[in-house]
Amino acid sequence: MTWSLAVLPIVLLALGTPVFLVFLAAVAVTFYFVLPTPPIALHQVLFGGMDNYALLAIPFFVFAGELMGTSGIASRLIAWVLALVGRLPGSLAVSTVGASTVLGAISGSSVAAVAALGKTLYPKLESAGYGKERSAGLLASSGAIDIVIPPSIAMILYGLAAEQSIPRLFMAGVLPGLLMALMMCAFVIVVAIVLKIPVVGRFDPAIAWAATKNAVAALLMPVFVLGGIYNGLFSPTEAGGFACLYAIIVARFVYRTMSWGDIVRAAGNSAMLSAQILVIVATAGVVTWVLTTQGVPQAIVAWIQSLDMSAVMFLLAVNIVLLVIGCFLDPTSAILVFAPLLVPIAISVGVDPIHFGIIMTVNLAIGMFTPPFGLNIFVAQSVTGLPAHALYRGVLPFVAVQITALLIITYVPALSLALGQSL
Repeated sequence: MTWSLAVLPIVLLALGTPVFLVFLAAVAVTFYFVLPTPPIALHQVLFGGMDNYALLAIPFFVFAGELMGTSGIASRLIAWVLALVGRLPGSLAVSTVGASTVLGAISGSSVAAVAALGKTLYPKLESAGYGKERSAGLLASSGAIDIVIPPSIAMILYGLAAEQSIPRLFMAGVLPGLLMALMMCAFVIVVAIVLKIPVVGRFDPAIAWAATKNAVAALLMPVFVLGGIYNGLFSPTEAGGFACLYAIIVARFVYRTMSWGDIVRAAGNSAMLSAQILVIVATAGVVTWVLTTQGVPQAIVAWIQSLDMSAVMFLLAVNIVLLVIGCFLDPTSAILVFAPLLVPIAISVGVDPIHFGIIMTVNLAIGMFTPPFGLNIFVAQSVTGLPAHALYRGVLPFVAVQITALLIITYVPALSLALGQSL
């Protein structure tokens, strides 16, 4: 089983095989050569794992994010944030981080944020004096905040894999996500001062009020969605459906930037993305089932306990491992495979599973822009046209900033748990 579930996946990943095929090949070989279970069980587990009501939240939020991302929301949010921070040094870079954070509260899609903001802001950042590499690195790294700020698809998947409350996970992600954004803002302000980059604008109450009115419909979406969840008006899955309806109303009737044909095309695009996510969910679920039935999580827990490892050392080891994993696997795949293995260990050493979910999410968010295979790097490359090695240099300072934020989030549990205590 070591060869089929460890060595074979590594070889297939190195050959560039799609992740869902890696999982499927690994479990197929395991079923055929290792397990005494009849092969028909593979099909039963594969489709049985999809029989979960909470999974409906994923296509709902993906569709809502697609609608908000293609209806001109990004330009309104950029204008709103820039109107508020126009007097700050590095105001354009700060507005990039702020707009990405707000987009995360609307769509929860890191890739969508990088694509949407990159087209609008990359030329402005470069012409303002930030340079090509630093501008592209800022865009790629800012998008990672979207995975942590609720609503987050990664947190929905963690909640399912670890059997934890999704509303509590959403609430737990608020302060860590804001910390990541504030540390990014502080860093780019220092960079702007050192490089003597001129301030782009100034704060004008009239302009700020006009920008707020222009963006208010978009800004209210996370308020309604998250407020409805936390007040018990609807479940996370129902909140996803409400988000779709709200996004259609805003795009079609408030901003009037999308026709019914555009909405249908957005539905098609979101269906493709949802299918990509859910096929990984299905195949990763079989891997988890095989590991669980063979007692692998229990064996790992017993081994960790025999080492008498403290929570501090365990979390340090987990951070190192997940940062490496995040360089090669997307958050969806990594969470579905490793959460069922690591959560029992975290609980055994005294780590709250909600706090651990935030630690895992932040680690994998950093992996989204960490060389060599961070997905945001490739999206930024397609938007900017820069070679990969230039983007690697551009993101490295931001990797250091976000790892610093990760250490604070890891060793200050109250940051993740304070807001969710009442849920």
